[in-house]
Amino acid sequence: MTAKKEKNIEFLYQYLNNASPTGFESSGQQIWLDYIKPYVDDTIVDTYGTAVGVINPDQSFKVVIEAHSDEISWFVNYISEDGYIHVRRNGGSDAAIAPSMRVNLHTAKGPVPGVFGWPAIHVRDIAKDQVPKVHDLFIDVGASKKDEVLAMGIHVGTVATFADGLTELNDRYYVGRALDNRIGGYMIAEVARRLKQEKKKLPYTLYVVNAVQEEIGLRGAEMIVRRLKPDVAIVTDVTHDTQSPMYNKKEQGDLRCGNGPVICYGPAVQNNLRELLIQVAEEKKIAFQRQAVSRSTGTDTDSFAYATEGVASALISLPLKYMHTTVETVHKEDVANVIDLIYEALLSLKGNEDFRYIK
Repeated sequence: MTAKKEKNIEFLYQYLNNASPTGFESSGQQIWLDYIKPYVDDTIVDTYGTAVGVINPDQSFKVVIEAHSDEISWFVNYISEDGYIHVRRNGGSDAAIAPSMRVNLHTAKGPVPGVFGWPAIHVRDIAKDQVPKVHDLFIDVGASKKDEVLAMGIHVGTVATFADGLTELNDRYYVGRALDNRIGGYMIAEVARRLKQEKKKLPYTLYVVNAVQEEIGLRGAEMIVRRLKPDVAIVTDVTHDTQSPMYNKKEQGDLRCGNGPVICYGPAVQNNLRELLIQVAEEKKIAFQRQAVSRSTGTDTDSFAYATEGVASALISLPLKYMHTTVETVHKEDVANVIDLIYEALLSLKGNEDFRYIK
C-alpha cells in the first residue's frame, strides 16, 4: 500500500501536473490560491491572473516574495486540410525536444491528446540531419481532415502543452515539466504556511505573489509591482545547474544541484538586500552558492527593480538541470533550503529598513 502523501506534497503534485501555459494560467492559479488561503489574511487577483496572498495587511512597510506561475507552450498556428496541426511558440519552447513528444491541446471541450509526429530515421538523410525548426513541427491528433480537428474544438490560437508529469529520481530529485517556475510557487506557498503554523507576527505587510506571463517578458510582475508598490522584493526562480555535459562553466558559472540556493549578483539586485540574504544564510548555516549575471537577471527581479521608482530587489535561484525540457530536475534539499532562506530572511526584516547606499 502506498503511504498517503502529506498535504503539501499532494499540493506540489497537483500544482505541477496541472497545465498553466503563459496567458492561460487560471486553473493553476486557482489551485495555488486554494492551497494558500488558510495561511494568509486576504487575497488579490489582478486582471491578467497574477495571484497574491496578503499577510498582515495595511502596514506602511511592504515586502514581496515572488515566483512565476506560467509554463512554456505552443499555439496552434495552422491546420492543414489533411488534419495536421502546425504551431508557433508561446514562450521559449524548444523545437529540438518536441518530435515524438505527447501533448495536450487545451480546448473549451477539455484537453485533446496529440503527439508531435516526426519522420522515421529510415526515410531521413541522416548526414544532413539538423535540429528541427518550429516550422518543421506538426501535431497529430488522429484526424484525417481539417474538419475533424475543428470538431474536436481545436482552432488557431488553441494552446498545447507537453503531457509529462512530476516524478522523482533516486529519491533525491523532483523531475518534470514546468518546474520553471511552479516549483517557485510551491516554495513561496510553503513559506506562507510555515509563518502561519509557527504563529509568526511580521512587522510589515507581506505579499506572497505568484505572477503570470514571465516567460514572454516578465509582464505579470511588471503589472503587479505597480499595483503593490512594495519596499522590498525577494524573487525566486530557477537557474542552470552547469555540471551535466555540454555546459561551459567559464560562461555559465559553476553551479550544482544539491549545493544550496543561488544568490545572484547583478545590476538589478540591490546590493544591501543581497548582503542581508548572505548574512542570514551564514548565520542560519544554510548552504548557498553565488552567481553573477550580465546586465539583467532574466527573471521577474528585473521588473520589480525597474518597473516603478525602484524597489530593493534580490534573487534567490533554485539550481535546475535541463531547463525548458520535460525533465527539468531539482534537488529536494535545495527546495527545502530555498524555503528556509526566504523564511529566515523575512524574520530578519524589521519593517523599517532603508537599503539606500547614500543617505
